[in-house]
Amino acid sequence: MGIASAALALSATACGKSSNDSGSGSDSKAAKAAIAYDIGGRGDQSFNDAAYAGLKKAEDELDVKGAEAEPSAGEGDADKVQRLTSLARAGNNPVIGVGFAYAPAIKKVAEQFPDTTFGIIDDTSVTGKNVANLVFNEEQGSYLAGVAAAKASKSGTVGFIGGVEVPLIKKFEAGYVQGVKDTNPKAKVLTQYLTQPPNFDGFAKPDLGKAAAQGQLDKGADVIYAAAGLAGSGAIEAASKAGKWSIGVDSDQYNQAGLKAYKDSILTSVTKDVSDSVFNLIKSVKDGKPQTGEIRYGLATDGVGLADSNPKYKSMTDLIAAVDKAKKDIVDGKITVKTTP
Repeated sequence: MGIASAALALSATACGKSSNDSGSGSDSKAAKAAIAYDIGGRGDQSFNDAAYAGLKKAEDELDVKGAEAEPSAGEGDADKVQRLTSLARAGNNPVIGVGFAYAPAIKKVAEQFPDTTFGIIDDTSVTGKNVANLVFNEEQGSYLAGVAAAKASKSGTVGFIGGVEVPLIKKFEAGYVQGVKDTNPKAKVLTQYLTQPPNFDGFAKPDLGKAAAQGQLDKGADVIYAAAGLAGSGAIEAASKAGKWSIGVDSDQYNQAGLKAYKDSILTSVTKDVSDSVFNLIKSVKDGKPQTGEIRYGLATDGVGLADSNPKYKSMTDLIAAVDKAKKDIVDGKITVKTTP
């Protein structure tokens, strides 16, 4: 999905350079891998941080030298092309674009570097012999979040906040609403998107998420699920200060240091195994058998799911039983989760 919070890099990192990017020199023969971050950059406590965790794991376990590149504010495809080109020229393999926004750039750059594997997360539109599409069944994890929200809600009103109204985030909405309604047909789901493309601030600005969540709280929502990258942290803050539940996304946000002050209100998080998808692609390249084509992570393989880190969540036996049953029914094919609202 699309998504350091303090500032988006506007200088060297926009071209793919970083403190870890050696280019050439004594480390030139070492295996090198790179990730180019989505809107919000590293430090978003969510999508980008999950990708970084996969790179860090590869550094620690595979003796791979990692490089990172941050997005620049208001950038276009040409900036992404420049960034990916720089990373590929530096000898990184694979080069991974974090988010569907990298699709046009990867399509162009992958053709120019046929011996380099390119990964793209959350997109299947760009294909090639050296392109790996790392995708997830977000709607399945979101369905479970809907079940949990319906069970945890006392008011019968819950909220969904999408960062930007694009097909990917509509999958989160569709699964969530279906899970809520299948669990409590009388429940009311408030839905709001923060921005419309080409404005992607809805993935980057916490104040937008905070204001949207406050609006839903004022309308009686007592559980709010935000699929909005860095902006989602604002929704979590608002819910916490109101004494209501929030549901995190992409990473287990209960355990994110930047959200420590609000962790007790984070009921659960819809997790996407972005970390392992990044690690697995890097490992495949190092092993000489690079992944290509669609690599899908779903509920059956724990590629998506619900986190249970919050002790309060673990104490809700009826909620957990309902979530577990829903998971089994999805995996067994008894429930088909919609991908559009």
